[in-house]
Parts: sequence; structure tokens; C-alpha cells
Amino acid sequence: MRTLIKVGQLVDGTGAKPLPGAAVLVDGERIVAAGRAADVGAPEGARVIDAPHATAIPGLVDVHVHLSYSGSPDKSAFRAEHAEMSYPLIALRAAEYARRTLLHGFTSVRDMHAPGGTIIDLRDAVNRGYVEGPRIKACGMGLTVTGGHMDQPGWGDHATFRDLTCPCDGPMGFRAGVRAQLKRGADFIKLNPCVSFRKDPDTKPYRFEMHVDEIKAACDEAHEQGVHVGAHTSGGPPLRAAIEAGCDTVEHAHWIDDATLELMVRQGTYLVPTLLVNKTSSAAAAADPEAPRGSKRWAELSEEAMWERLDRARRAGVKVASGSDAGFMLEHGRTNSGEIELLVEGGYSPLEALCAATATGADILEIDAGRLVAGKLADIVLVAGDPLADIKILRDPKNLRVFKGGREVLAPAA
Repeated sequence: MRTLIKVGQLVDGTGAKPLPGAAVLVDGERIVAAGRAADVGAPEGARVIDAPHATAIPGLVDVHVHLSYSGSPDKSAFRAEHAEMSYPLIALRAAEYARRTLLHGFTSVRDMHAPGGTIIDLRDAVNRGYVEGPRIKACGMGLTVTGGHMDQPGWGDHATFRDLTCPCDGPMGFRAGVRAQLKRGADFIKLNPCVSFRKDPDTKPYRFEMHVDEIKAACDEAHEQGVHVGAHTSGGPPLRAAIEAGCDTVEHAHWIDDATLELMVRQGTYLVPTLLVNKTSSAAAAADPEAPRGSKRWAELSEEAMWERLDRARRAGVKVASGSDAGFMLEHGRTNSGEIELLVEGGYSPLEALCAATATGADILEIDAGRLVAGKLADIVLVAGDPLADIKILRDPKNLRVFKGGREVLAPAA
């Protein structure tokens, strides 16, 4: 059955100016036409949704989430809670987080690490209609060196965990890690090429975690198998090495010089600045009387750097996507759109920020959505009002009617 959605304004995700008096015609899960209502017409027999005060935007895309984590403000919970839960329970809880995320207008997400295959299985459950959630691209477990960012020490000598993290060492070790995640069903690969360094943040706020030949081996293996690589980074020479080795997206990346920005433009590397989690964790470090001096100083410097870096990236023409890092000190659903708000605060127009959170995100996920044009998946959000005038109206799910694949997503009865 065809559905005609008539709206006061259309923001199609292509970067075009908003179109007043618009309509979107949907047939099944695809968009048939989108444009001026007079041009789209009124096909006989189509169901009509008349929303004259709403703005139609593409379904939102968050390219950096952790659905298996709770988002507790207690930073230690990011690791400790998984020592207390079975993987099936983690997956079931993640299904609830996915539903909340969808109801807040995010029809697609990229999950950037989870223990075992919990989010790979959740993705499959969503795709098969067992549970309701956004479209999910999952990396399985992020790859890290032994004792690295995603394989941190601190457990008792007697403690043993299976598939909580995926430590690798040496070029062949990382090739094997890529193969193992793809065998489990991963859509892409997550690496940790460089990390924060808080011992002397004023002179060296970042350091290599992986060796250059390890980064290149992992990227080569992933690309040979047709998947992209997302990289946890901090900045400086390690960040540049990750880009040169072929990482397709760089996450966080607080410190980037102009030459590296130019390299990103030439290679088409995406930046996922994760402004919200940076701001949140910096505030938490500043307020924590027990935080080491180096950690407090690193948090202060990184927040300064993230804004300056974002401005230069925008002016350089680097492709920027919206990724909140929800799950790490940030609640799922309620906080995801905060990243879009901070893009605006950092100098992007509301229209540019919405494109970063729709079309650019869809391109990274390689899904046929993110733009309200004929032939695309009908992932649509009707916003009560004008998000270009007030981007914060995206926060409240009461302002949103969410359609995924042409079907309206309804909140459960109270």
C-alpha cells in the first residue's frame, strides 16, 4: 500500500535548502517520490498522513554507539558491569536500548564494540523482526593490543573472561583478529591504533598503541574482505599513521594538524568527533577530586582542542559524521541528538549538522538511506516544528513520528 506524507517543510538530507509545502510518497519500504506536494500529486488509493506543521527529515544516524553498555555516569561501570552479566542478558538489555534509540529518531546506528557477538546477534534479531530497533552495523569486538585501550589491566590474577575483549599482537595477529570478527558476522572492523597519554599531557597527549605494520595489516585484511575500518584515535603522528594505513573513519581525533586534514580530504577519510562524550567526560574529570592531575589536565586540553579541530575540519572540507558514543557515560536515546546540537555549537549550520547526522552517516554505514529522494529506504522522521530554527526539538521523542522502512514506529502504551 502506498502512503503519502504531506508536510509543511522537507529537509531531504542532500544539503538542499528546505522545501516548503512538500510531500513524500512511499511504496512499501521505499520512497517513490519526494518534493513539492503539487509535483508529487495524490495517487489514488494512497493512505494520506497530513502533517502541515511538521518538518520531514531523513531518519537520523549515529555512527558511534555502544549498545551493550548502560551509559552509567560511573566511568568504571563501562567495564565492571559486564563482569556481572551473562552475554544473553547483555543482548536483551541492549534490545531495550536499541528500541529507545529508534524512538528518538535514530533509524540507524554503528556499534563500535561489544563483548562476544551480542550486538551482531541483536542486529540479526532486528533484521528478522524478532525485536524492534534501528538498522545496526556491528563490529563485534574492537581489536586492541594486549593490555591496550580495550584490553585494560586491573582484574585479579584469578579472573578469566571469554570474548570480553579481543587482544592481538603483531601483523599476523591483527589479520587473524580481523578474520575472527568477520567469521562471527561483523559488518566492519574497529581498531585502536593510538590512545590518550596522560602522563605528560602538556607535551605529549597521545601515543601509539599499535605498531604501524599492525595497523596496515589489519586495514589490508579488512579491505581485502570488503569492509571498512573505524579507528579509535587521539591525534598527532599516530593519527596520521592510521589514516595513511587506510583507516576509513577516525573517531575522537582531538589533535589534527592541517596537513593531516588535507590528507583526510584527499583520501576521503571521515571524522567522527564525538563532541558530546568528550564534553561529558571532561566535566566528570574536572569534578572528580580523586582524578589524577594528568587526567584532569588531559581532559581540559582535549576539550579545548576538540572545538578548534572541528572548526578547521569544517573549513578544510573534511567529511564529518555525528557519533555520540552513547553507552559510555551517556544514556541511549535521550542523549544521541546532543551530538547534533554540539555540531551546531561548533560552527555548523543546523542544515549541515542534519546532513552529518543523516546522509553522511548513511554513507559510512553503507545503507541505502539518509536522503529523502526516490529509491531510498523510507526512513523518515516527522518533526513537530522546525529543527533548522531550533535543533534542540530533536531531544524530545514526543516531537517525533518515526518511520523505518515505511512503517511507523509506535511507542508502547503507557
